[in-house]
Amino acid sequence: MTSTYTASDLQGLPLFASLKPEQCSLLLDRHRESSHATDQVFVLEQDWGESLFLLCSGMAKVRTFTADGVEVVLSVLGPGEVLGEMAALDGAARAADVVALTPVTVLKLRGAPFASLLRQEVALALALARLEAARLRDLNQRFALQSSDGTTRLLAALAYLARRSSPADDPQASIPPLAQRELGLLAGLARETASRTLSKLRSRGIVVEENGRLRIVDLQPLVKRGLVAGDRGRGSR
Repeated sequence: MTSTYTASDLQGLPLFASLKPEQCSLLLDRHRESSHATDQVFVLEQDWGESLFLLCSGMAKVRTFTADGVEVVLSVLGPGEVLGEMAALDGAARAADVVALTPVTVLKLRGAPFASLLRQEVALALALARLEAARLRDLNQRFALQSSDGTTRLLAALAYLARRSSPADDPQASIPPLAQRELGLLAGLARETASRTLSKLRSRGIVVEENGRLRIVDLQPLVKRGLVAGDRGRGSR
């Protein structure tokens, strides 16, 4: 597929903001663009690969399975996020699947120029370290909530999805339409439990549905549960 993605577009992303235009052009050399439908797996666990990917549009999940075959969602990725960077660095097999949650457009970038720039540019290496630290922090926070009640877990999942779909990291951003199974997986709830809990949040006016997209309109329940900072709740209903 012909791509219109430019060095300026790449430089506009936080991870690559420190790079010069010619360095961004080097990363885009011989890149490939592809589109994938909802539920399509476009990166396979245990595959070998030296490329990394840039999610241009849509949302995707990074998932693996336990020994018992239970699906575990490790993270959700939104537009402008990089994935597959670890295999590009260490040459090991992919550690997880990446699955489209919505229709997505993806750029496949060569790993060798990326690894070379990491060795040369301290700012790029630090930006990558910050990215990995933020993802690990999100993962730790989500798994720390697995013993919480269903309402807390679903509110946390909704806020996380909103932040991933928003360039401003806004927990009140609208969430693209997703199957309730996906909400349940992310919250660690059965689909039926997620559905009942979501209905309760709607009836209380905490969550609304607008054109098929969910949005948290009242942050106070999240503030009370320590899911967002207190100053986020100001001005909420």
